[in-house]
Amino acid sequence: MSGFISLIGWTFLPDLVTNWVQAIYYGVVIRAGDPKPQPGTRRYAEHRRRIHILVVSAYLLYTIYDAHLEIRQAGSFYSDLGLTPAATEREVKSRFRRLAALYHPDKVGSGASSPQDDANIFFMRLKVASETLTDPARRFAYDRFGPEVVAWSRCVTMRDYVSHGLSALLPYYGAAAFFMYLLGYLGYLNYGHAWRWITFFAVVVFEVHVVTRPHHPVLFDRVVNPLMAWFEGFGGSAAATATAAGAAGGRRAAAAAAASAPFAYLPFQAVQLARKLSLTVYVAMSQIGPMLGADTSSGRLVVADDDEADAAKQRAQLEQALDRLEKTGAGLDQDAGSLFNMELAPFASDKEAVDAIAAKVKEWLVQNTIVSDVMVRDALGKVLRRKRAEAPFRAKGNR
Repeated sequence: MSGFISLIGWTFLPDLVTNWVQAIYYGVVIRAGDPKPQPGTRRYAEHRRRIHILVVSAYLLYTIYDAHLEIRQAGSFYSDLGLTPAATEREVKSRFRRLAALYHPDKVGSGASSPQDDANIFFMRLKVASETLTDPARRFAYDRFGPEVVAWSRCVTMRDYVSHGLSALLPYYGAAAFFMYLLGYLGYLNYGHAWRWITFFAVVVFEVHVVTRPHHPVLFDRVVNPLMAWFEGFGGSAAATATAAGAAGGRRAAAAAAASAPFAYLPFQAVQLARKLSLTVYVAMSQIGPMLGADTSSGRLVVADDDEADAAKQRAQLEQALDRLEKTGAGLDQDAGSLFNMELAPFASDKEAVDAIAAKVKEWLVQNTIVSDVMVRDALGKVLRRKRAEAPFRAKGNR
């Protein structure tokens, strides 16, 4: 649902916010009484282009933060138990026993149905988390595919889980590739289609790498997660937070336990973030990309897609080549004229000689034009062949 709302936001929010920001910008920067850039002018269009890029970039950063916040609020089995992904099997069992002693449904009380139901749900989630994290194969699969591995009852070994998970990825990415191709074929999202496909295949390679490697992604394990811990700091122990929660109910206890443990991206959460970011990048690319090369000289934002931009670039290159050819031809004509005048320099004082040369050159040009004509050359060839055929045997000459 949040993804659908985000797509709707990408549809109309950038233009709407751009109008507001541009009006506020003019009200702050331009003094009262001074003329403001009016719609239809080049300055107004250029300001709008820059503000639109800034607005879309800010919204892109917000969607990244929103995706991170959504993943964090969803939690994981580790956060339910108040543990880090590096917790050992012994630590998982110990933490489950302590939390089970506090939040067992029999100890929460049965005064109201809603708290009792919450306690049952929370206790069952703790139990499933403990069973999953104490089984090496299931823990390996959970780290890479998420809570859905709980339903894979037929899988036993790591190989079974990885094979089942990869087979589930094929329909997802196959459908995604089909819709991307369909949108491009129909004329939507034309700008940056090459980069869009590169991003798509990068996400595919990243997910395959994540689910088939025995260790967590190096980027998240050594860079992202330490940065998250540095920004957010470490809270108290999970047990202390859980004790403070008391009998507040299963959901609040889960939130308290999750808040006590430092957040760290698991491999399946990193994949979820990569998928969300790829979709955001697709839309942002179609919003920002055309604006980078938009033409504002006419007072309007003239946006061209990739094909039009390539065609315009080719036209510009062709015009430059024609200009160079024209300049080269003019230079050759000037050089030829200079050489011709140099050859006629001895006859410059004799008008009759110059006129005779001009007549001879004119006659040569006419004869050369006539002889060079295809039809004339063909007729001369026929006449010569007929004369050669009528000549006596062993006759010399060509007449």
